[in-house]
Amino acid sequence: MIKHLFSIAAALFAATMVAQAATPISPADKGIVYTGRVNFTNPESPLMVYPGTSIKANFTGSEIAMKAKPGSGYFMVQVDNQPARKIFFSKGDSVIQLATGLRGDHHSVEAMLVYEGYNDRPEFRGFLLADGAKLLAATRQPERRMEYIGNSITCGYGTEAANGDIHYTDSTENHYYTYAVLTSRALNAQHNVVARSGIGMYRNYNGNPTGDKDIMPKWYDYTSLYDDSQLWNHSSYVPDVICICLGTNDFSTPGYKPELYQANYENFVKKLRKIHPKAKIVMITGPMLNGEASKVHVSAVDGAYKNLTSAGVKDIYRFDFTTQTGALGYGADYHPSKAQNVKMSNELIPFIRKITGWK
Repeated sequence: MIKHLFSIAAALFAATMVAQAATPISPADKGIVYTGRVNFTNPESPLMVYPGTSIKANFTGSEIAMKAKPGSGYFMVQVDNQPARKIFFSKGDSVIQLATGLRGDHHSVEAMLVYEGYNDRPEFRGFLLADGAKLLAATRQPERRMEYIGNSITCGYGTEAANGDIHYTDSTENHYYTYAVLTSRALNAQHNVVARSGIGMYRNYNGNPTGDKDIMPKWYDYTSLYDDSQLWNHSSYVPDVICICLGTNDFSTPGYKPELYQANYENFVKKLRKIHPKAKIVMITGPMLNGEASKVHVSAVDGAYKNLTSAGVKDIYRFDFTTQTGALGYGADYHPSKAQNVKMSNELIPFIRKITGWK
């Protein structure tokens, strides 16, 4: 089945293109650039689960369609300078038409996974171009590199929900609208995300007060969350800046133990420093907690920062997002709205510029 992105006419053309005159482009083609953690065990069907993982290419011809494993979920797609559009690979969709009637000889496409694919396990299976069209040389990626380690706030949980009373569905999550994407775009930096809704530094949402096993420090070493079949090659993406925004889940429910959180935080930062000795590491508190939980959380992060600096760990920084008040609305389950994410990026961008010297 083929879904159309722009019109019924586009879908009709896509059917003709796929059946008669399509030029298939393999996911392994050197003209395709991937950013994010991608498992290439099957190079003809690479697997990606983290939101923010992106696929970019330049191409000729007037048409382009995207292939994926049925059920691969939600992507934001931008062709040339057209506004980005959201597409959805349902369990009945393997090809989606992205654009038709393009003019000129040089075009670009970017597809970004914008929801958490841990259950659906999305797989990209290439592009289809018009008959005789081809991929062009890839555009050089920005030299600056950022990495975001986080939870639902970083994932974009519920950003497309109308208000906080709406509960989460995959359709309301959209990483494209998060502070992370907005910050990377403003700083002209590559964008890599390791984030999961509900995950914590020492315990997950409503988890065991003495700690959980499936926490971020464990899964950071793997290409895909909840899949220990492939270790991530940390040398394949060396960030200039690492933003850690973890702790909301550790402190959201009663029973938290700040001393355990702080100890895990210190060990995780030391681990990151060993993996990426030149990266600037920013220890961030998010905008969702308030009251006593927020105070304890901030104090624990401050304590970790103090101990790390006293131990001689260099290039680490502290940053706190402003607590959300609802004035900018809420996403699903009272997560940050689109407007709140804009505010968050406007707070973070000048801070990153200051510590890096980036203009």
